[in-house]
Amino acid sequence: MSKLITVFGATGNQGGSVIRTILNDQKLCKEFRVRGVTRDVNKPTAKALAEQGVEIVQGDLLNPQDVATAVKGADTVFLVTNFWEYFSSDPEIQQGKIVADACKEAGVKHLIFSSLIDASKTTNGRLVNITHFDGKAEVERYIRSLGIPATFVMLGVFMSELFTLIQKGEDGSFTLALPVSTKAPTPLIDASKDTGNFVRAALVNPPKEGSNTIHASAGYYTPEQIGVDFEAATGKQLAVVSVPGEVFKSFLGASMPPHLVLEVYENLLLLEEEGYYAGADLSPSLNALSEKPVTLKEFFTQHKEKW
Repeated sequence: MSKLITVFGATGNQGGSVIRTILNDQKLCKEFRVRGVTRDVNKPTAKALAEQGVEIVQGDLLNPQDVATAVKGADTVFLVTNFWEYFSSDPEIQQGKIVADACKEAGVKHLIFSSLIDASKTTNGRLVNITHFDGKAEVERYIRSLGIPATFVMLGVFMSELFTLIQKGEDGSFTLALPVSTKAPTPLIDASKDTGNFVRAALVNPPKEGSNTIHASAGYYTPEQIGVDFEAATGKQLAVVSVPGEVFKSFLGASMPPHLVLEVYENLLLLEEEGYYAGADLSPSLNALSEKPVTLKEFFTQHKEKW
C-alpha cells in the first residue's frame, strides 16, 4: 500500500510545486498518495488538485486540531510557513511548533521543513531584523529537539522577486539597484518549479535518523551575472548598480512599513558578507537532483513578456 504524504500550503508556491512533482514522477506517484492542506478547499486550485486525485483537507496551521487531523496516518509531512502573510515571525513560529508537535504525536517518519539560517546568530548580532530567517531557524531547532527524522530544505531568493527588483524607467531602460556589491553571490531558485525538484531528493533519500539539509538553489548569481543573463534572454540591457543603503531604503519606504524595510534591506546585506547560506557549497544538493533546476537565463526566457 502506498504511503501518505501530507503537504501543507498545497495551493501555494512551494506546496503546489511539491504536489505537482510527486504526481508527475512515475515512481513517487506510486509510492505516495497525497493529502493537501489548505484553508480554502473551494478555491479553484484546490479543486483542480482534487480532480487529480489529491485528498484536499481544510486546515489552519494555528489550529492544533486541524493540524492533528491533517497529519494523522502520514508517513511524511512537508511543511511551509508563511511570514509574509502576517509580516511577523511569531505566528510562523507558533505554526511550526504546532505542526512539529502533531508530527511527533502521530509518529511521522519524515518531516520536511522549508527552513532558513539563523541570520542573527550567523552575523553575531550584526543583522537582527531578518525575522523571516530567524523564525524559521527557531522552528528548525524545535523540530531537532523533538528527535523527528527531518530534512530542512532552504530555498534561495525566488527568481520571481526580480519582477519587482528590476525597474523599468520612463525611457524604457531597465535597472537593478541593490545596496550590495555587484559581485555579491546570490542563490536563486524558480520556487514554483524547483521546490518540488529539491523535495523529491529529500523523499528519495530520507534520513534514517537525525536530519539532512538541502540548499535549494540553481546556483549563486552575482548581480553582474543577473544583468548578463537578462540581456542574453531578453535582448534588452540591464543596468546593474550598487546604491547606498539609505537610498535603497527610501525606494522601499514608499510601499512598505519601516520594520519590513529593515527586513528586506538586511536580507540583502546578508548576501555580501556572511552569505545567504553562510557560505555553504551548493554542489551536494545540486548533485542529488534527478533533473536540472531552472537556470536564471531560462527563467528570463520563459517570462520575456514581463519585460
